[in-house]
Amino acid sequence: MAFFIASSPHAHSRRSTPTLMKLLALCALPGLVAQTLFFGWGTLIQLALAIVVALILEGAVMLLRKRPPLMALRDYSAIVTAWLLAVAIPPYAPWWIVVIGLIFAIIIAKHLYGGIGQNPFNPAMVAYVVLLISFPVQMTSWSAPSDLQSIQSTFSDALNLIFTGFDNDGMSLYQIRSGIDGITMATPLDAVKTGLHSGMTMPEVMAQPQFNGIAGVGWMWVNLAYLIGGLLMIKLRVTNWHIPAGVLGGLTIASVLGMLFMPGEVASPAFHLLSGATMLGAFFIATDPVSASTTLKGRLIFGALIGLLVYIIRSWGGFPDGVAFAVLLANMCVPLIDHYTKPRTYGHEK
Repeated sequence: MAFFIASSPHAHSRRSTPTLMKLLALCALPGLVAQTLFFGWGTLIQLALAIVVALILEGAVMLLRKRPPLMALRDYSAIVTAWLLAVAIPPYAPWWIVVIGLIFAIIIAKHLYGGIGQNPFNPAMVAYVVLLISFPVQMTSWSAPSDLQSIQSTFSDALNLIFTGFDNDGMSLYQIRSGIDGITMATPLDAVKTGLHSGMTMPEVMAQPQFNGIAGVGWMWVNLAYLIGGLLMIKLRVTNWHIPAGVLGGLTIASVLGMLFMPGEVASPAFHLLSGATMLGAFFIATDPVSASTTLKGRLIFGALIGLLVYIIRSWGGFPDGVAFAVLLANMCVPLIDHYTKPRTYGHEK
């Protein structure tokens, strides 16, 4: 047997990239199931569409780069990117939203920088931000959870809504979201932001029908499902605990301080932790090994920065949820964070 000498860092795990990607997808299944139960079949349809489009784009780009496409397709990184984008967009968003988003994620955010392992930004979040800024109506058209919907959509309805804009009865997404009373149901984060900016207090906002006293009907259970999947990731050593702990800790500390200095004017820590994309972002997005910090102290700082930015954007920014923006802003800071948190070289004073 040949003896190979290689420079550091030395990996102590025999897990390959495909194995880690498959374990990540496995751990994300509880969240996917919860989203499907509360928000309908659209989530699964978007996921299937996203995976197909991602694999086609990945293979096409590899051919253009004159590299074997199977090598890239077998690492499952394109599938994970497709998965994260599919669960981040509204379930009944038009089909072209997924296509445009993955073009940016796969071609620009990933391969333009050299492919897997070279991208400085999280590809799925680059795609999400581009879509949110370019198509704000489609990207904020979340339907109410199934418990609050007056019109229940079947799998066939979801399929038609995504590809034609109308269900089997000819109703548009706006009509379905409005329901019988003609009032469009806002997401909990959007309801809180709108209510507080209009002069309402938090108890008044929380009295609205989309809340269950904590973080919103459906959204709380989706976040708890992603929390379970995230803890399973840590248990299986797919990722480490530093970044999720930093994200959740930073968000919790910021929201506690907000309640102390502005009681009745800001949302509670429980609301921030169990609403929007908090748990998905903390465990499955911020932990991207390529675009995140690489040092132990740096990961804690990186996560805490994301948590703080999420709170700031949610409370005073122009968008209801700030996970994608926070992750990309923290990605920009990674070189600086790593520079000042790198371990001291053995034998050197500094």
